[in-house]
Amino acid sequence: MAKQKRTAITPTREENYPEWYQKVVRAADLAENSDVRGCMVIKPWGYALWENIQKGLDKMFKETGHVNAYFPIFIPKSYLEKEAEHVDGFAKECAVVTHHRLEQGEDGKLHPAGELEEPLIVRPTSETIIGATFAKWVESYRDLPLLINQWANVVRWEMRTRLFLRTAEFLWQEGHTAHETEEEAWEETRKMLDVYQTFAEEFMAMPVLIGEKTAGERFPGAVSTLCIEAMMQDRKALQAGTSHFLGQNFAKASGIQYSNRDGGKSFAWTTSWGVSTRLIGGMIMTHGDDDGMMMPPRLAPQHVVILPIIRKEEDREAILDYCNEIASNLRKQRFYERDVEVTVDARDINAGEKGWSWVKKGIPIRAEVGPRDMANNSVFMARRDTGKKEGVDKDEFTANIVQTLDDIQQGMLQKALDHRAENTKEIDSYDEFEAYFTPENKERPEVHGGFAMSHWCEGTECEDKINDDLSVTIRCIPFDRAESGEGACICCGKPSPGRVVFAKSY
Repeated sequence: MAKQKRTAITPTREENYPEWYQKVVRAADLAENSDVRGCMVIKPWGYALWENIQKGLDKMFKETGHVNAYFPIFIPKSYLEKEAEHVDGFAKECAVVTHHRLEQGEDGKLHPAGELEEPLIVRPTSETIIGATFAKWVESYRDLPLLINQWANVVRWEMRTRLFLRTAEFLWQEGHTAHETEEEAWEETRKMLDVYQTFAEEFMAMPVLIGEKTAGERFPGAVSTLCIEAMMQDRKALQAGTSHFLGQNFAKASGIQYSNRDGGKSFAWTTSWGVSTRLIGGMIMTHGDDDGMMMPPRLAPQHVVILPIIRKEEDREAILDYCNEIASNLRKQRFYERDVEVTVDARDINAGEKGWSWVKKGIPIRAEVGPRDMANNSVFMARRDTGKKEGVDKDEFTANIVQTLDDIQQGMLQKALDHRAENTKEIDSYDEFEAYFTPENKERPEVHGGFAMSHWCEGTECEDKINDDLSVTIRCIPFDRAESGEGACICCGKPSPGRVVFAKSY
């Protein structure tokens, strides 16, 4: 009988992918469930990852002319009701504040004191409150474009939650812009989608497909929703970011009008776009393995951990000095506009336990240093991505650190690209399509085919039937759809102008 490989995470991905995901989040010390149902506590290692996501995206936003602002977390209920599709889309997810404080009653318990004149919605998204503000700021075409971003938290009262992927409260950024012309607003919508694609692939090492959502998957109240879609290791799709062309719908609802160049009045054209802490969930499911998290170096909170191996107390000072010297030299190196970030883990705990803790956290490089390494002027290096371990000259280790980190970054992206390519298939018959998305093992219903590139007639009936029968949705309509050629709809056989991306999803 073959010896089973030891793994840090049980069950493994193959045994139970959903449970594996939850275990990785905890083992990597990223987050935990809060005492408030459906909410999470993001722990320091997880929040440091989110901070690096913020830094990277914020720089890209500012390079495209956007500035940061902040708007209220409370939104008057009447604001949400101004845009009919918008209120319908979010009504079931809204948390509502109806009283303004509590007071202690004669029974010693707290009771609502005063009822608000108008209920307040805890921010599920900010189009309406920001639209009301834009209406005050915009008077003339000279005030346009308005390019605003907000880093904030939002609340959507989810019934079934999963850390990072879907929680009642989560962190995100939401961009909101107003423009003089329809063309400018469309250009903005696509530009920000491209920013998201660049960030996902170059920072997260997570390849994405880009395209447009169907009308049924569109953001409530938008004219068009563009998206980035990534394939996770279980071959499900994850919507990782969206950019919405809102037309003049929200401008009319909020009264965003300006004096145009002809002296008349016009409504502005608006957009909104956002990504959230869901990106961390996407990173886990794209790169994690049965030993835990695997961090892309461009976003990792720390690039290198140095692990002193001290077996005799008399060696402690010399080994720590040696480790700190290496750390100091590493920190002088620059990797993607950041100093190489290094921690020397001098905790007085078992060396094996200490090493496994960093494996589970996903730090890109571990370097062990014991008396023999010090005597040989070397370190014993381990790469998280490949698991390769080798003794390396100390100076060579320092000199090559940037190239090593870059190799890890690019290798992680290529591995994810290969996984997507291996699990993407053109399918033209419904029988094959159905078989592709039907698990052979009924006890593992989460196992499915991948991305199916198939024809669709653009009918909602076919879209709904496929979703109802197989829990498969159209993830996006590729911008280059026409290049795939005309064909017959996978469901009804009617003419189709090109292939779209079908998948099961989170």
